[in-house]
Amino acid sequence: MSDMIMTVTGPVTPDTLGIFLPHEHVMSTFGADFARYPFYPVAEVWSRVIPYLRHLKTLGLGAVADCTAAYFGRHPELLRRISVESGLSILTNTGYYAAAGDRYVPPHAFTETPAQIAARWTREWQDGIDETGIRPGFIKTAIDEGPLSEVDARLVRAAALTHLQTGLLIQTHTGDNPPAATQILTILREEGVSASGWVWVHAHQVRSAEPLLKAAEQGAWVSLDNLTPENASHILGLLQAFKHAGRLGQVLLSHDGDLYCRGDFRPFEYLFTDFLPQMRTSGFSDEEIRLVTVSNPARAFTVQVRQL
Repeated sequence: MSDMIMTVTGPVTPDTLGIFLPHEHVMSTFGADFARYPFYPVAEVWSRVIPYLRHLKTLGLGAVADCTAAYFGRHPELLRRISVESGLSILTNTGYYAAAGDRYVPPHAFTETPAQIAARWTREWQDGIDETGIRPGFIKTAIDEGPLSEVDARLVRAAALTHLQTGLLIQTHTGDNPPAATQILTILREEGVSASGWVWVHAHQVRSAEPLLKAAEQGAWVSLDNLTPENASHILGLLQAFKHAGRLGQVLLSHDGDLYCRGDFRPFEYLFTDFLPQMRTSGFSDEEIRLVTVSNPARAFTVQVRQL
């Protein structure tokens, strides 16, 4: 297989996935204690998640990137079972989440070099996660507010090194932090990684399109990933700005939902029920809608080394 996207059930060709939500959580233990191997009440998760994902499939959903990272709920085996039963393609990830005050960063990441950390993540790509044989479909990182901390920068650099060895897309929880986004792009450039290998996650939190467009001009992906009634107008405005600038080809749309987070439920169907009709009435063509919901995520998550 030449062009491929890696899902929990194996590689697939990018043009087979349909509408692709690039930033969701099928389940997580976020907010709970740090844990390498999470516990879920499987019957309860199953009864909620499977019917809901089957419902989303009837609305047109084809694929989901599950952004639940290691140590706050990543469970590749359960995701694989859910993928098979729901009929949806699901991606899991490698990497560490250094937002939330570094609560979910494992101790070794504070002392190892970026190359040593990257070797751990690359092994998950080469050999599968733990003993599951399931390979990650992207790299997940996250930063706190303000300038990059030492561990933030170390993990971003490790992600860049991992990308060069695997071709996996890097997603970084960045939010309303344009200076940190600039720092991240600088680290990627230092390691010879193209900005097109990186996603500015939670970019919708930035109120002005200007810093997002500057990142897109360098090649970065911009993820507007909290589709809700409260955010719809702002996200539509950002989409209009990207359309006007000729940069719609670098936008990703998602909800940052979570179908099972210690019992809580954040749905991810607003795109289908409300937002796509709003895009049409706002002047977006079917071709432009397909670009941001189908073509862009397929291109972003295609496994390929993107060098300068």
